[in-house]
Amino acid sequence: MRRAVVVASLVALAAPAQAFAHATLEHTSPGFRQRLERSPKQIRLEFDQGVKAFASSIEVYDASGNILSGKAGGTSKVVTVPVRAKLRKGFYTVRWHALSADGHVVSGVYTFGVRAAAPPPTEAYGASGPTRTEHVVRWAYFLGLALLLGGLGFRLLVVRGPLPPRAERRFYWITGLGVVGVLEVGIVAFLLRAEDALQLPFGKLLYGDLSPIAGGTRFGTAFIAMTLGFALVAAFLYLAWLTDREVLLWPALLVGLGFASGLSLSGHSAVDAGSSGFSELADWLHLAAATLWIGGLVQLAAVVWPTAPELRRTAFVRFSRLATVCVAILVAAGTYLSILRLPHVHDLWTAGYGRVLLVKLGLVSVALAWGGLHKLVALPAVERGDARILARLPRSLAGESAVAMAVLLAAAVLVDSKPPPRPVSPASARPPAAAKAR
Repeated sequence: MRRAVVVASLVALAAPAQAFAHATLEHTSPGFRQRLERSPKQIRLEFDQGVKAFASSIEVYDASGNILSGKAGGTSKVVTVPVRAKLRKGFYTVRWHALSADGHVVSGVYTFGVRAAAPPPTEAYGASGPTRTEHVVRWAYFLGLALLLGGLGFRLLVVRGPLPPRAERRFYWITGLGVVGVLEVGIVAFLLRAEDALQLPFGKLLYGDLSPIAGGTRFGTAFIAMTLGFALVAAFLYLAWLTDREVLLWPALLVGLGFASGLSLSGHSAVDAGSSGFSELADWLHLAAATLWIGGLVQLAAVVWPTAPELRRTAFVRFSRLATVCVAILVAAGTYLSILRLPHVHDLWTAGYGRVLLVKLGLVSVALAWGGLHKLVALPAVERGDARILARLPRSLAGESAVAMAVLLAAAVLVDSKPPPRPVSPASARPPAAAKAR
């Protein structure tokens, strides 16, 4: 009986599933984020199978939310809608939905421009932008990165040798939680951003067309690359635990740090005015230093101190040196990025981005002062073997870790905030004709 069930399952998996698949959008005119030199007369969508179109199956919006399309119609696989007016220079949003042959409503969104560049679909008309839920999700993502990369860095750069069995188990539990969090929370972050762009309830997102977001935005490309990269990190981490080979943690750390750059290559440092390869590098260094510092604090407080008392002194001294380097990079890169993103000093208290940055700077100052106290007071006492300081240090390390995690929350909100626009110089603002006449 069991063999029959297995055979039946394999046959079911091998059988073609196309008849039960929902319709997929294969071609659009205009195309995704296409720049047109003249106004189109109609919008055309082509599917891989027949769909039922409604009068409102395709709607075209301008940047102000005005609907510029008529009633949709067409054949079984092609749906079209006329454009009611000549489109002016600017970008436009196309939102569509149709009833697939399997009974599910498929939906999607994309943008195009007329004599202008079109924004990604995450900035289409109707998208509200990052929400508080997305702030929390991004904070959880940063926390997962810190537990993973900071844990690996601590294990390889600070401990540099075997751990007691109990400490080893706790190390793998924490770093494993970090890599699972990065993978799972990353998926949630992508779905939340897609839900906002498509303007669909979360339950209907399964039948939404995510290809313009996954392949047509820096955010989507980074999500795919980072998901694959951290899946490889998870494999290295699992093999290291399974085989007791510490050397496998090195590729896990290096690959993880490399793919963490996806955040820098798809964020403010890559797309905003004044961005460059140097700003992307500074952003990545800022992120890497923060994760190594905060994740190392967690390892010191949660792994070494309670489970490996014989390593406390050595680990604390070595981590103090690593933390000094990380903090120096953190401050230098953060100062450069703040100057780049805030054109004026008053933007710190007049712009929303600046106010969030002030909160982050305040929390960073508290964390740095706490760390400085550890270096100047606790470190000499630990080197002397002062039992009184050793007994109080765990609570102090936990407090510094808590402040550092609050810094990550402020960073999550900051990443989703929009920096103030940079001032336009008179020369660049002058119309081309006037510049040429001069």
